[in-house]
Amino acid sequence: MITNTGGPAFPTENEHQSGNQLWHYEGMTLRDYFAAKAMQGLLANPKLQDQILKEGGAFGGWVEHSAYGWADAMLKARES
Repeated sequence: MITNTGGPAFPTENEHQSGNQLWHYEGMTLRDYFAAKAMQGLLANPKLQDQILKEGGAFGGWVEHSAYGWADAMLKARES
């Protein structure tokens, strides 16, 4: 399990009061943001279309795992 999420991608002060409850929203993590950008690039690359289809297409898991692999590499690069 990955513990380094990079924190919030777009940190803001965003709270909502509803009755007695106070809700605090941080939004998506930087890891999720990086993964979304990597997934966009993977899916837009025509040279990878055969690989994606061979691995099960949108539901095979290859694209998602690859995207998060790239996201984790980006977070690691930020540490150095």
